[in-house]
Amino acid sequence: MNIPEHRKNIDRLDAQIVKLLNERTKHVLGIGEIKIKAGEEIYAPHRERAVLQRLCKMNQGPITNASLRAIYREVMSSALSLEKTMTIAYLGPEATFTHQAAIQKFGSSLNYSAQKTIADVFTEVSKSGADYGVVPVENSTEGVVTHTLDMFIDSELKIVAQIILPIEYCLASKGKLKDVIRIYAHPQALGQCRNWIQKHLPKAEIIETSSNARSAELAAHPKENKLRGKVAAITGFLAAEKYKLDAIERGIQDFSGNATRFLVLGRQCSPPTGHDRTSLMLSIAHEVGALHNALAPFRRYKLNMTKIESRPSKRKAWEYFFFVDCDGHMNDRKVAKAIADLERVCNFAKVLGSYPNAE
Repeated sequence: MNIPEHRKNIDRLDAQIVKLLNERTKHVLGIGEIKIKAGEEIYAPHRERAVLQRLCKMNQGPITNASLRAIYREVMSSALSLEKTMTIAYLGPEATFTHQAAIQKFGSSLNYSAQKTIADVFTEVSKSGADYGVVPVENSTEGVVTHTLDMFIDSELKIVAQIILPIEYCLASKGKLKDVIRIYAHPQALGQCRNWIQKHLPKAEIIETSSNARSAELAAHPKENKLRGKVAAITGFLAAEKYKLDAIERGIQDFSGNATRFLVLGRQCSPPTGHDRTSLMLSIAHEVGALHNALAPFRRYKLNMTKIESRPSKRKAWEYFFFVDCDGHMNDRKVAKAIADLERVCNFAKVLGSYPNAE
């Protein structure tokens, strides 16, 4: 088959794809109307997961599953934007990893609202200024984002989904590596790239910033003219692209498996998918054996506890809240029994959300 014949077939298939996409969207809009009348949330993480899994199972290539998921993410995003004007609040500014994670989850067709703080993201969703919020909760290298955990103490919002974003940093600049004498970096970024910096730019001045995007902005527009071409930022590719910087070194993070986990905040948990995670917050008495008693239900019902983190309550000296993740959905029989037992042995037990485990 020659090139004109290939192109003719592509044109024919494109016409079919456009027709089918519009037919698909009409059905999605029909479902949206029913949900709105019933007072249900438009976005359904459990359904999204099921669709993507089914598509990947059918996929015989040459398109990769990752590419197929990305394509359908935009198909779903387009349909969501037609069902309802939807806004996603995220920890800004624009072009941060949180922004990137939000786009990865919801696609590019929705409205995005950058917030200055994690507390602002919670507030926007609580007051219906945004439909959903995206905040970081932990990094595989640097650990938990404590401010996010603290916000759940007084918030009624639920975790409705999670996003696992592989984190790849670049050294971005308008100059060359050998000329760099100053580096702008967020403390988290610096902590994740410290070994690389010590090896390649040990004499460079390090200036901490409020975000990866701010690092890129300062590197793109240094206040001192004499530093043009001599400053760089540790940042992500999205921020480097936004501020027209060259990624002069890629993959500078110290660990190749570096990833950050983000939480999607909403008002209603989704139904079980069969592959879920439940997050809980517990408060226990300040006495011997209290923590042992609180953890007993997980062992009793053979639930895999994937995480436990303690935080000061900030209400009373030596009083702590414990944040626990376990496999399963709160509506699963074993998980429901464990929660009932926790409510009996703990001073306070709160379900923060049950949501599909990330791919």
